[in-house]
Amino acid sequence: MRVLTFLLLFTSGFLTPGMMRSAMAQVISDRTTNTIVNQSGNNFTITNGSRVGNNLFHSFSQFSLPTNGSAFFNNASDIQNIFSRVSGGNISNIDGLIKANGNANLFLLNPAGIIFGANAKLDIGGSFLGTTANSIKFADGIEFSAINPQVNPLLSINVPIGLQMGQNPGDITVQNTGHRLINIGNAIGSPLDRSNNPVGLSVTSGNNLALIGGEVALDGGVLNAPSGHIELGSASNGTVNLNTSSPHWNFDYGNIKQFGNIHLSHQSLADASGTPAGSIHFQGRNISLQDGSAALLVNQGSNNSGDISVNASESFQLGGVGTDRFPQSRLRADNFGDGAGGNILVSASQAFLYDGGTVDGFNFGKGSGSNISMEIGDLLQIVGLSPIGGTSSLITNTANSGKSGDIRVVTKKLQILDGAEIDNVSLANGMGGNTTINAADFIEVMGQNLHDSLIVVTTFSQANAGQLTINTAKLRVQDGGGIVASTVNSGNGGDLLINASDTVEVSGVSNISRLPSRIGARAELLAPPIRRVLGLPDVITGNTGKLILNTSHLQITDGAIVGVDHQGIGDAGKLEINAGSIRLHNGGSLTAATFQGEGGNIFVQANDLIMRRGSSIVTNAGGIGNGGNITINSPIIVGWENSDIIANAIAGKGGNINITTEGIFGLESRLQLTSENDITASSQFGVNGTVDINNFGVDPSSGLVELPVNLVDSSKQIATGCFNNTGSSFVATGRGGVPQNPLQQVTSDRPWSDIRDISAFQKTGNVTAQTPTLPEVLIQATSWHRNAQGKIELVAAQSPTNMRSPLTCTATVSN
Repeated sequence: MRVLTFLLLFTSGFLTPGMMRSAMAQVISDRTTNTIVNQSGNNFTITNGSRVGNNLFHSFSQFSLPTNGSAFFNNASDIQNIFSRVSGGNISNIDGLIKANGNANLFLLNPAGIIFGANAKLDIGGSFLGTTANSIKFADGIEFSAINPQVNPLLSINVPIGLQMGQNPGDITVQNTGHRLINIGNAIGSPLDRSNNPVGLSVTSGNNLALIGGEVALDGGVLNAPSGHIELGSASNGTVNLNTSSPHWNFDYGNIKQFGNIHLSHQSLADASGTPAGSIHFQGRNISLQDGSAALLVNQGSNNSGDISVNASESFQLGGVGTDRFPQSRLRADNFGDGAGGNILVSASQAFLYDGGTVDGFNFGKGSGSNISMEIGDLLQIVGLSPIGGTSSLITNTANSGKSGDIRVVTKKLQILDGAEIDNVSLANGMGGNTTINAADFIEVMGQNLHDSLIVVTTFSQANAGQLTINTAKLRVQDGGGIVASTVNSGNGGDLLINASDTVEVSGVSNISRLPSRIGARAELLAPPIRRVLGLPDVITGNTGKLILNTSHLQITDGAIVGVDHQGIGDAGKLEINAGSIRLHNGGSLTAATFQGEGGNIFVQANDLIMRRGSSIVTNAGGIGNGGNITINSPIIVGWENSDIIANAIAGKGGNINITTEGIFGLESRLQLTSENDITASSQFGVNGTVDINNFGVDPSSGLVELPVNLVDSSKQIATGCFNNTGSSFVATGRGGVPQNPLQQVTSDRPWSDIRDISAFQKTGNVTAQTPTLPEVLIQATSWHRNAQGKIELVAAQSPTNMRSPLTCTATVSN
């Protein structure tokens, strides 16, 4: 029921009857403390109370202010903390001014709920905490309770240490007309004009503004804590620990058993900008910023900014359409100073950026820019554009001498869809930041809108871009999507490192931009209108970085590209592929080409490489540049249907191609390209390169091994011992033909050999001269068999009876 009431409140924009009754109520003491309330029209003056040390305690049965009314805590100037509770069970509806003397911190406690109207304001010298907790806890164990109020309660001299949240705490709402932030200019990362914003709920510089309840909602609400801290917490059933010892209070939710929702809508704003900027923290279950709502830190001066932290136990959502002057919902940290910009830290189970929702870290100063860290347990999805302008994105950049911030994403699944982006950009002489993405399950960069989905690190200036590192199991880039490390000016492009343990799939061409899906390190010449707007040169002189891709399976299809290239006069860089298998299909390409400079180099290490239907591996060089080199080491290489390996040049020297393989099929080395499957390293006006193919296997297309026409007379190849006996012969014909299977090489037949130990048979007996009486005629054996002792015996068709062997030098061997 409480959640339903919460939703009705923010969808209708009207108060419920119960809230209207509470709005009619006044500021009334419940007489449990010495609180005295004096009324004059709609203005209430609050005096006395119960003082213990520098703490002052007030207790009310009702605490509501009508429009433009006021409640003045007329406290002594040395009071440090004012604790006020509302025990009557009615919602506090505050649409006027709350004021206190001196620098006292003000705590307003009402478990039933608190609504701050559009005219609600704070005029206090210290910090403000509005909460629907049951009680405030102190270090000595005393609790100042709003649900069990006591006459003459025990009160503490200590500072508060916690808020005891009940099972069903009331909601906190802040209403207003929304911020009026304006983008100054149309360039990438333009500064913001904050001057027209309503005051809203505001504390003085360096102080804290905290709202902690069951559900917390800003419906056009505006919160301001210049150089201070803004805390929005939705919690129940436990204690929120509080540390007020530092200027920026710390809230610890480790003992909370259940979180609620935090919702910012209708251009709500939480702003802790200043010199230096402060910090902002959201803690809840589902946290959303919609309709152009924002959390903002703008840092000035020489000190470091605080951070924007969002901790959602379930989901974080950032999106919804704002106005034409501020169309996007944002978490944004800008730095104009010499100190470091504030970091943006988001943790959630799931996170969704849509309709132009952005997480931005922009650096306009000399200090380092804001870092972005997204730790998402399951799914991070970044989708589409705002209908009235702006891209859903994570983005950091620098427009001054300070370094751009880093981007870090840790999740299981990452989807960048329908024109969304992750960008890290250098726009001036500051170095670009690094982007690191770790997605345990998969990354998808796909879909198209007014422009294509991208993950990019780039430089638009003379400074170098940062490095892009991606670690995942499966990577898919489709429909014109891109993962790119690039330069569009004189600064060098960054390196791109991809580790995908399972697969990398790159496919297709955008139907809108007609750009291919791509993974690459690039020097890209943008369209002339864009160059004029951004003040970019017509010739790119920065060098391209290197691309290293490691995966078990790489598939590039339907016109997609993986590679390095240069569209100016710099070097094209290096492409290194380490893959189990590589499939290039239907125009898929590995490239390291350049327009005028030196062609890039390609190194491919794979178990097998198959190219089909017009696919290619290319290191062409334009102008006077030399063609790049291609080195391929793969046991099996196949090129079919006009697929090519090319290292050509125009005026420079053709590149060198070195291929090490056990089998290359379809591809042939040629002097120039044909409609067949070619390997070329030519130069149109210069010296051709070399093609070196080390083929350690057998090409079945060479056919069977051809036997000689004139056979060798085998009788002349056999040694006969002491005498040449006529009529004897030994013939070995062999099997001939092809190997038993295509993976074996043709080898000679090995003759049969007896490998038994014959030492026992090699005993020499007495040598006696023998004089044959009749010569024995030898008869050629016509067959053989194995006797009972396992020995081979040669058998003749008949044995001569009238011939004896002549005297020989052979010893008589006795067994």
